[in-house]
Amino acid sequence: MHKIIITDYVTKPDIEKNIFGDDVEIICLNEENESNYGKEIEDADGIMVWHGKISSVTLKRLKKCKVIVKYGTGYDNVDHKACKEYGIPFCNTPDYGVEEVADTSCALIINFIRQITLYNNNAKNITEGWQLHSNMPIKRTSDHKLGIIGVGRMGTAVSIRMKAFGIDVAFFDPYVPSGYEKAIGVKRFNSINELMEFSSIITIHTPLTEETRGIIDEEFINNLNNGTILVNTARGKLVKNLDLIYGGLMKGKLSFVGLDVLPDEPPSENEKLIKAWKDSNHELFNRILINPHSAYYSQKAWFEMRSKSADNVFNVLLGGQARNLIS
Repeated sequence: MHKIIITDYVTKPDIEKNIFGDDVEIICLNEENESNYGKEIEDADGIMVWHGKISSVTLKRLKKCKVIVKYGTGYDNVDHKACKEYGIPFCNTPDYGVEEVADTSCALIINFIRQITLYNNNAKNITEGWQLHSNMPIKRTSDHKLGIIGVGRMGTAVSIRMKAFGIDVAFFDPYVPSGYEKAIGVKRFNSINELMEFSSIITIHTPLTEETRGIIDEEFINNLNNGTILVNTARGKLVKNLDLIYGGLMKGKLSFVGLDVLPDEPPSENEKLIKAWKDSNHELFNRILINPHSAYYSQKAWFEMRSKSADNVFNVLLGGQARNLIS
């Protein structure tokens, strides 16, 4: 009988069990700290990981592991280079929830353009003159220019959706081949600075790597056009720190910010941005939207992620090739 270890988050592996069948033992550790992984991990045939850490600390304990699969797209919690050194294939699961993340990004963008949240909050306090207009200028949607950083699955899906609103769309991504911009019918820039000069809206869709960590830093904020809308549904640590976002809003470099991900989750109550987001009397209250890392979620996406991850592991155990191989 094969043994599969699920490190964390999943405590009832009914979806995985349906894929593996009765001849596979599934053990849920319910543990993110790899120092606390029990002895049962040592003879695992496959490992499935959510937020849990996987490094050489764990890898050197594994006696017969044939594959490690990360639930979801981001894999900065797994040392994929060490996996390769130990000869264990490591894969992620990038082909789920594309629609959900793209839809959330677009919803945030359109919400900010049309100031739906602001109107909603203002309307609650109207005592006379029902047709209260926004206290900020509203541009026509088609007068905006959207810059996308990263056009993998998510970024491409966003570009296709936003073109339907008549917005001029461009991207920066040095890792897609020449001519990709022609295939999806948008502009391309060869530097982030060129993209920022073009954009009134920027949405981020890159993985978290050593190259992209903290990409939203002081220089990034300072180079934005005044009043830029910023949306991040990718990885929280693409933002160097939340003080930069707060400062960008206060000095007008940013008009609105929509974040599905944060550098630290949950965020500290001491963060100025978080205080402003929670305080209905703060001048920035209507200019910040934060979701609890939920852009990926729908019932269908949840099932798809877990079943595809399990199917990849099972395929390897049956002698097949690992899919979505990282290392």
